[in-house]
Amino acid sequence: MKKQGMLNSHISEVLSRLGHTDTIVIADCGLPIPDETIRIDLSLKQGTPTFIDTLKVILEDMVVEKITLAEEIHEKNPSVKQNLVDLLQHQTITYVSHEEFKKQTKQAKAVIRTGEITPYANIILHAGVTF
Repeated sequence: MKKQGMLNSHISEVLSRLGHTDTIVIADCGLPIPDETIRIDLSLKQGTPTFIDTLKVILEDMVVEKITLAEEIHEKNPSVKQNLVDLLQHQTITYVSHEEFKKQTKQAKAVIRTGEITPYANIILHAGVTF
């Protein structure tokens, strides 16, 4: 058994295969996931695990260069947006329409589905490098 770091074998595998600029998505339980995209479903029940808790664990293992959020998060979920800004203070943030966000999920290496039940609690993480 691993002593520390990501214990979920599916997430660990995806993270280890990421190259510079590859993307993964962390999503609430309502985001549609394209059939052709790997789905890692962590949802246990409504609200568990949360979007922010899942993001925090992934950020411990992933180098993130920039992030993409849906524009609608400003109005529809300002508390999650503020949590993201606080958590990712040094990241470049790109905002796109929710429709464009859903299109971009098709390019992701995987979508990690949480139990989050607040609107627009979705993020695209763009992989960076350690050098």
